[in-house]
Amino acid sequence: MKTVICEQPGKLAVTERAIPNTGPDDVLIRIKRVGVCGTDLHIFTGNQPFLAYPRVMGHELAGIVESAPADAHVKAGDQVYVMPYLSCGRCIACRAGKGNCCVNIRVLGVHTDGGMAEYLAVPRDFVFSAAGVTLDQAAMIEFLAIGAHAVARADVQAAQRVLVVGAGPIGMAAVIFAKLRGAQVSVLDGRADRLAVCTDALHADHTVRLDTTDAATDAAQLAALTDNEFFDVVFDATGNIKAMERGLQFVAHGGKYVLISIVNDRISFADPEFHKRETTLLASRNATVADFETVLDAMRAGKIPTAALNTHVLELGNLPADFPRLLDPNAGVIKALVAC
Repeated sequence: MKTVICEQPGKLAVTERAIPNTGPDDVLIRIKRVGVCGTDLHIFTGNQPFLAYPRVMGHELAGIVESAPADAHVKAGDQVYVMPYLSCGRCIACRAGKGNCCVNIRVLGVHTDGGMAEYLAVPRDFVFSAAGVTLDQAAMIEFLAIGAHAVARADVQAAQRVLVVGAGPIGMAAVIFAKLRGAQVSVLDGRADRLAVCTDALHADHTVRLDTTDAATDAAQLAALTDNEFFDVVFDATGNIKAMERGLQFVAHGGKYVLISIVNDRISFADPEFHKRETTLLASRNATVADFETVLDAMRAGKIPTAALNTHVLELGNLPADFPRLLDPNAGVIKALVAC
């Protein structure tokens, strides 16, 4: 089978591998679509701290079942999506139903080889029916579930003021699910094209352009939008340490600050600011089965503008040549899909 391997930072290669053998509990999937995630871009650029090269990337996966155990909940011919967080089922987090932060987690495409290949064998507990949506949509469920999980973590309520900092795919996912809960959503980002998508396709209530020359300018705009009270919930989806540290100032007194993004560093806040707000600080990692189901239900109901999010389609065999252009901000990439 055709497989794309990231041999080292900056180098992808197409190679042939044997179709994987399946164990008694494995589902063999003919991979049809792979979403390209920020994690994949970080792997390609050498910025992923949890990875050893060489690695087959790809964890946003959709395909068709080739074979499955007789008693599995999917069967040959079914269209499926993959939950890529292979949890152990035994640790303290898994026992609490939080496999998304399993102590022994193995994420496809990061800790173990992923789905940028024509076939992939996956334990059956992590393969789910994607009936009722397209293959393109099924490959977008995972990144949308990360946003849905963050919104659920914050328990966003109708009419709350919500700020999403960072309008990449994950930030956009948070916008979508906060809006579906009836929140008033503002978005802060430095890219006008992404803010336009948030307004036109995602129906964000307000957008503010990041002012890189004078931070007081965008802060004043955010203050004006909220009568100087700022936001009940602030989500950071930037992956930028300065933005993560700055975001606390936008949290209202009694509000919540949710860090979806992660940096390989320490972050700090001024304790008086943190305390005077009685801030609730939340990390949001990956997503749960329930979050994936939330996304699938919303897709089936036509509530997610997936066509607006899917801006680029690449072919598996052309990835070594085409992948680097996804890093160009001028390319206007929101979500790229790989057709296998």
